[in-house]
Formats: sequence, structure tokens, C-alpha cells
Amino acid sequence: MDGDTIAALSTPVGEGGIGIVRLSGPKAGEVLRALFRQADGRSLQSLPARRLLYGSVVDPGSGERVDEVLVSYMPAPHSYTREDVAEIDAHGGPVAVQRVLELALAAGARLAQPGEFTLRAFLNGRLDLSQAEAVMDVVRARTAAGLRLAEAQLGGRLSAAVRQVRQPLVSTLAYVTALIDFPEDEVPAQETGETLDAALAKVQALLQSTDAGMVYRQGVRTAIVGRPNVGKSSLLNALLRESRAIVTPVPGTTRDTVEEVVNLRGIPLVLVDTAGITASADLIEQLGIERSRRALAQADLVLMVVDASQELQVEDREIAALVRAPAVLVANKSDLPAATEDAELAALLPGSPIAHTSMLTGRGLEELEETMAKRVLQAGPPGPCVRVRCAAGEQPQAQGCPPAGRRSPGRRAGVPAAGASGRPAYRSPRCSAERSGRDNRRDGGRGAAGRDIQPVLRRQVTQRRDGLSPPGWS
Repeated sequence: MDGDTIAALSTPVGEGGIGIVRLSGPKAGEVLRALFRQADGRSLQSLPARRLLYGSVVDPGSGERVDEVLVSYMPAPHSYTREDVAEIDAHGGPVAVQRVLELALAAGARLAQPGEFTLRAFLNGRLDLSQAEAVMDVVRARTAAGLRLAEAQLGGRLSAAVRQVRQPLVSTLAYVTALIDFPEDEVPAQETGETLDAALAKVQALLQSTDAGMVYRQGVRTAIVGRPNVGKSSLLNALLRESRAIVTPVPGTTRDTVEEVVNLRGIPLVLVDTAGITASADLIEQLGIERSRRALAQADLVLMVVDASQELQVEDREIAALVRAPAVLVANKSDLPAATEDAELAALLPGSPIAHTSMLTGRGLEELEETMAKRVLQAGPPGPCVRVRCAAGEQPQAQGCPPAGRRSPGRRAGVPAAGASGRPAYRSPRCSAERSGRDNRRDGGRGAAGRDIQPVLRRQVTQRRDGLSPPGWS
């Protein structure tokens, strides 16, 4: 960041109507002038600020016309990064936009690191830390409610709330410091108790609001589990309002997990339909059951489905014993005569709400969705670690997670901690190769604010605290 100019694609890689190449730094205007030609073929002698210009990008070496473009120039400090910023709007084909980026790099820019544009906005005082972290929340918002929360944080609502708490605390600290450092001076007495109590109340209110905020931003991984042929796939289809999973009267139709995202009262739920958990000698079915157990162990919310028209089976109780996350017990097939009393159902998953449904008629579906939303918000956000069951004698997979005997942050009290005796162990969702690969693909190479920016931001906060902050801090 020592006065260099960066360039990156600001739109996803792939085919589209428009592909945008963004530049930021002292040479952004110089690079733009080197590549851009007006409609009449002339180069720009000066760059008008914040105006959209039509023309072409050409190869400065050969004069070859590369693409028809629109360009804009935003001089510092009135730009996203508070540096000179230029944007080239080319056609969105992978070849055209990649060629424009290559010419920009050849003209003196360097390829931006993931999140570097937002990092520069942060370092130059355009955004504070909470706003910088909110940029990716806006990009990744999966529901309108999640977007509203992210936009509010990006607009500075959290920062303003923190400032309201900080200012009286700074004044109180100054008063206490004066009492300690200058005891000979008659410092007028001040009442600090009320100030501290008010600040504490505001902090507690902020902390209470974070649970719902994290749920809306991060989403909730929801496993639909139960023994075979109790209506799990029918429940998935009903929640999605479409026929996503195959449903037949034959037990064991589902052999693998099926995942879909649904918007439930503004909360993004990742629904995971699983194979029925039961004893089986079929090798393929065993593999599906193992995946079901894994999905159950990694879930933030569990929908345990039972057949209310039959008495509870041994398999129902065995599955219930595996549930560790907050759960809703779904008593399905309520259109048939009930064979199980509510007291028996309540004893199956103590403390969990019960929803009576019929996937055949649609009865109870709205009530189930309302119960799920309330259960999610009551349970709080997904913790930084998920539970993975280990076979007896195996070491729990708990890299980067709380050691045995400690509760995972973000989880409610009463959830058992990990141990090496086959009980649940905690593991970060990001330890999963599947999720890690998906996140890397999502963040990679676009120069937008990504996961990689946060350690850098926190390092800059440390530098500022130690008196090493760069210029531009506000």
C-alpha cells in the first residue's frame, strides 16, 4: 500500500452483460488515459470527474481495439477508497474483461488482494471497522431482513451506538485519572456510578441484539432427521413449496443428503434432508445413514420427524439421544388417528416444542414455520464451532475450538462439551473441506471485501493502539 495502484475485477468471473475493472491509487487516472480512447479515436487529455464517458479500450502497444466500454473517474478524496479511483465497464465475457484487466496491470497497476479496496477505505478513514466488516455482509445477504441489518451496520448504526457508550466512559476515565495523578489538586467530585450503570445497560442491550443479528446474517443449518418413511422428504418439499426430493411409500427412498436454502421469516435456513437413521445391512444405505449422522452432528437446528400415527419405536429414541442442537419435534401424519400421546412425545426431546403436521394435507405447516423461527431466535446464533460425533477411542476433531470441558462461545449453557469418549466434539464449520472450498471460491480474486480482510483490519487496530497508525485515521 506504499503509493501503488491496484486493479481487480469488481464483478464475478463468468458471462454477463457487464464486467467491471476497478483501479485505485495515484496512477489510476494515468492507467485509464493510457488504455481509453474516445468514440472519435482521440485519447483523453484530462479526466472529467464523476462523468460517464463512452469509447474503447485499446492495447497501447499495438493500437488494437479490445472492447467497447464506458469509463468513469473519481478523484480523491470523493471515492470509495478516498484515493483516485477509475472504473472500466466492459462487456462481461470472461475473455474481454480479463483482457482489459491484463492491460491495466501492464500499464502500471498491480493485482489487488482479496478485500484490499475495502482495506484501503478503512485505512483512509472512509469506513470504520464495523462498517468494513458489514460490506461482506451486504454482499452475502440471503434475505431481505439480513440485507437490512447489514445496510444499517454499513451506514454506521453500530458505530454510532458504540460512540454513545464510549464518550461518557472516556469522560469518567479522565476524571478517575485526574484523581489518581493529581491528588494534591482539589478535583471537583463527580458521580460516576450512574454513568457506569447507564453504559453497562447500553452494552448489554447491544449484546442481546447480536444474537438475532448473527442468525439473520449467517443463517441456520437445519437437519431434518428421523427413521425411514416418517415424512422427512415430504417436509423438505413442503417447506420449499416445491418437489425437490423424491417421495415414495417405499422406506429408504432417500439415500443421500439433499440441501436447499429457504427464507423463513427473513431467516436463511439451510435445510438438509437426510436418509432415515436405522440399522441396515445394505452398504449404500449405510453410507447414507452415516451422512445423516454427520448432518445431525453439524446442525444448528434439528427437525426430528416422527410418525404420530404409530407408537414410538426404538429407532425414534435412539435418534433423539443423538440430538444435541436446539430442536423441534415434528409429529407428522396427524391426519391419521394418533397412536402416541403428547406426554410421550414431550419425553422424547424434553424442552423442545412439538408441532403436529400432516404433509399430505398441509395441516400445521404455518404453525411449524412459526415455531421454527421462534426456536432459532430463542436459541441464539450458530456458534463458531459445530458438534461432530467421534467413535469411541477416537480423538475429537476440535481444531481451533474450545478444549474438552469448555462450552463453545455462542452456544447456550447446558450443551455438553467435547470429550474423547464418543461424546460430541466441537469443530469449526470452516474446518470442513467442503465449506472451506466453497468460501474460497466465493471470495477469490475479486478484490471485494472478503474473509481475508479481517485479520489485516485487526492488525491495523493494534498498530493504532500502539501508536503506529497510518495517516488518514479519523
